[in-house]
Amino acid sequence: MFDSIYTYLVILIAIGERILAGCAIFHAVLKKRETRTVIGWVGLIGFSPLIGSVLYFMLGVNRVERRGEEILDDLKQSACDAARKAIREGLSADVPFEFNNQLANVGKAITGFDLLPGNQVTLLDGGKAAYSAMLVAIADAEYTVALGSYIFDYDSAGKQFINALIDAQNRGVEVRVLIDHVGSKYSKPSAVTEMRKRGLKVQTFLPTNVPVLATYANLRNHRKILVIDGKTGFTGGMNISEGCLFDATANHAIQDVHFQFDGPVVEHLQDAFLADWKFAAREDLPADTWFGTPCTEGSTWARGIPDGPDADIDNIRLLMLGAISAAQRKVDIVTPYFLPESALVGALNVAAMRGVQVRILIPEKVNIRMVQWASMEPISRILERGCEVYQSPQPFDHTKVMLVDDEWSLVGSSNWDPRSLRLNFEFNVECYGFELNQQLSKLIDVKIKAATPLTQEKLDARRPFEKLRDGITRLATPYL
Repeated sequence: MFDSIYTYLVILIAIGERILAGCAIFHAVLKKRETRTVIGWVGLIGFSPLIGSVLYFMLGVNRVERRGEEILDDLKQSACDAARKAIREGLSADVPFEFNNQLANVGKAITGFDLLPGNQVTLLDGGKAAYSAMLVAIADAEYTVALGSYIFDYDSAGKQFINALIDAQNRGVEVRVLIDHVGSKYSKPSAVTEMRKRGLKVQTFLPTNVPVLATYANLRNHRKILVIDGKTGFTGGMNISEGCLFDATANHAIQDVHFQFDGPVVEHLQDAFLADWKFAAREDLPADTWFGTPCTEGSTWARGIPDGPDADIDNIRLLMLGAISAAQRKVDIVTPYFLPESALVGALNVAAMRGVQVRILIPEKVNIRMVQWASMEPISRILERGCEVYQSPQPFDHTKVMLVDDEWSLVGSSNWDPRSLRLNFEFNVECYGFELNQQLSKLIDVKIKAATPLTQEKLDARRPFEKLRDGITRLATPYL
């Protein structure tokens, strides 16, 4: 009797294992975009049906997309409202830049947002300039302050912002602060805890329940957005941390740039913040209070580019590909983390072979060593086709900028790595205008003049151990 029960139990477990494996394979074939990813999962499940299936349902199923679509639905709806408002105000979407007409169509097709004219974009080079402008704007706020950041440290910089936000709230200004949960853990005590103690309305984005995995958690809100009265906005790559205030000789100093926007594109920044806030706080903020009437006196055309691990998953990557393919003379890229996927590597190589000057500036010492090790392989692939790579000296350069020719600029929070382009929520702004492009071009020229060229000969001169280390680390690229 016992033997019979045992036999039936084994048969039932075997059948259940096959059914589970079949479901996992079926899901992978239908849902995974990358062929190599499908092959990898199917191979693992075939080799070990039970373990492979369990691992797939734990790690391979994109729950990120399902949760991210909640944000996307809100963002699309508010974007429609903003677009209608822009049309009512008589803003034209006809781009006056002959070279970039087709590229402008790419951005429209990707986001559904109109390219908006009349924006004044101010380059804020360094934390002192950026924080000063942001704090002045908060001090001048009359109705609303919306602040979102990936990292908000409770240090000398964070305390300045907390005090400014409290002062604004005491004046009767509506204040909302959204900090990524992982980013809120970078300092102790947490700035979020202190803000709540002092009565500010603050939320964290998607709390992570496994502290040991927090550094590598997905679905992080990497956006940096500040909007004042719905009329003036700030965005870029700069977090709130005293490291951005240190001089070049201090420990943990960070070079970075940020941008102030005055004009219609601020609506796109506010759209992104309000949708994120609703997702995190479950609070609808009324449009008539949180959207202002922006000035239209600037010369830059601009469009917000939201990106995230949902239906927006490829927005920034596709825009980058479109911009590279449209380049006629030059492509300049400044990024702290350079781990581009094969499509971007190929696009850069083809541009270089067409005669376009392609320059990439990365830090000489990356603050995440594994990222630096893994980046050697894609760097080698672009060097051999004529792209130029430069390494900037300390302090660590966190700047995120991309330029094409003389009119197009892309600024914002995205890095050139899979985490930014696939796993995080990001926000960039594409800008059309000669003045901003030239300011950024001069800044990049200065950085490159102080940098050291990275050549194929230097890569080939690495010791065998270093090449092996870099090659092994490259296998973890999707999660770096």
